Amino acid sequence: MLLLGIDIGTSSVKVAVVDAATQQCIVSTQYPEAETPITSLHPGWAEQNPEMWWQHTQQAILKAHATKKYKPENIAAIGIAYQMHGLVCVDKEQKVLRDSIIWCDGRAVEIGNKAFESIGEEKCLSHLLNSPGNFTAGKLAWVKNNEPHIYEQIDKIMLPGDFIAMKLTGTITTSPSALSEGIFWDFKNDSLSKDIMEYFGFHYSVIPDIKNVFSEHGLLNETAAQQLSLQANIPVTYKAGDQPNNALSLNVLNPGEVAATAGTSGVIYGVGDTLSYDKQSRINGFAHVNHTSQQTRIGTLLCINGTGIANSFTKKLLAANKTYPFINEEAKQIPIGSEGLSVLPFGNGAERIFNNKTIGAHYNNINFNVHTQAHIFRAVQEGIAFSFRYGLDIMRANNIEPTVIRAGKANMFLSDVFLIAFVNATNVPVELYETDGAVGAAKGAGIGAKIYASAKEAFIQMKPLELIEPSVHDAYNSIYEGWLHLLTKTV
Repeated sequence: MLLLGIDIGTSSVKVAVVDAATQQCIVSTQYPEAETPITSLHPGWAEQNPEMWWQHTQQAILKAHATKKYKPENIAAIGIAYQMHGLVCVDKEQKVLRDSIIWCDGRAVEIGNKAFESIGEEKCLSHLLNSPGNFTAGKLAWVKNNEPHIYEQIDKIMLPGDFIAMKLTGTITTSPSALSEGIFWDFKNDSLSKDIMEYFGFHYSVIPDIKNVFSEHGLLNETAAQQLSLQANIPVTYKAGDQPNNALSLNVLNPGEVAATAGTSGVIYGVGDTLSYDKQSRINGFAHVNHTSQQTRIGTLLCINGTGIANSFTKKLLAANKTYPFINEEAKQIPIGSEGLSVLPFGNGAERIFNNKTIGAHYNNINFNVHTQAHIFRAVQEGIAFSFRYGLDIMRANNIEPTVIRAGKANMFLSDVFLIAFVNATNVPVELYETDGAVGAAKGAGIGAKIYASAKEAFIQMKPLELIEPSVHDAYNSIYEGWLHLLTKTV
């Protein structure tokens, strides 16, 4: 019996086929190989075409089939992970009405701030666990205010994963976890937020049917089955945002457990059992995949927009024809601290850790007689690690104190320079695992289809690849203090 996981990322779509019995990944593919572009019609805007995600999903699945390492007819359930906070609008014919306003788009910041003030800061934080900020609800309000001709045609709004599930099944659903990441969910009342819906004047009918994360979200229809060379009626039994799903993929489900990822954006995600929140909403609480009205499981999420994208920008600028392993090896040749060169990697829109300010990326103290491209490679990766330290200190101030952080051996965690800087700057050991979001989505499908009796059973065979512990914390801490001084002057 096989499980199919689909991960709708900002850069590409990844697919994994997992053997349910052995819990091992048989095939992992992605499409496209090059990074998917983001459309920015105005500074601070970021959009992608949902139909492009669907085309990439089809190509990634067919690419997996082409390996001939499994029989597609043995796939028993489908799970979906997706980039969080995006807004997809469709009409009654399930036609996309506009490009998706994605997670790193900053246009709704002021709309969310005004809602925070008008509804009441304490009420928002205690019920929503967040300021409405720059999340999906604010993006929908922007469409309502600025594109009324589109808003009037909306039948349903969705997050990116809901859209892919719709393309697979023709059915549109959502979950408390998805609604919480859009800032539509009232945790105290365990329901759709009346405050948000009525403040913005949204019709309740635009919200899809609400189901648990682990449940049937529709059956693969004949049209999609033919396009994907799969059997019809395979159930979609799991949908979750990429960060809750990344935590699931690392078996981070219980209070005190913490996961991290460093793809286009960077995240530290800790699970708790109380409705806690940061008073400035610099970190955000969402319903974790296993949150229910009977069991409180809140994922506290630190998000840094400018992480892997800062590294990829540097590669495009200075080493377009080289590989990431090449720039990682080049960076290794430079001493800790990059001989005074310091980088603030915040060039990917409004950052929540700075109260939704857009401060841009900064390269500081460049010496034309000393610094080479290798210095820049290292300084960028150290700057990304320091941004994690800055965010983790906010989490620590909110009583989240990880003793170990779990991460998949992927993206920035493939770089020894970044990994060592991360561990020593944060002073927290890291356990690395051979997993990714698509594998997590596949296992989520197995849990949702009850192929696994419990989430615990789905990860019983997972073991860490290695444990990296702090070894030169004092050296990195000293350099971090200088980096922090530059950041303080900039913010």
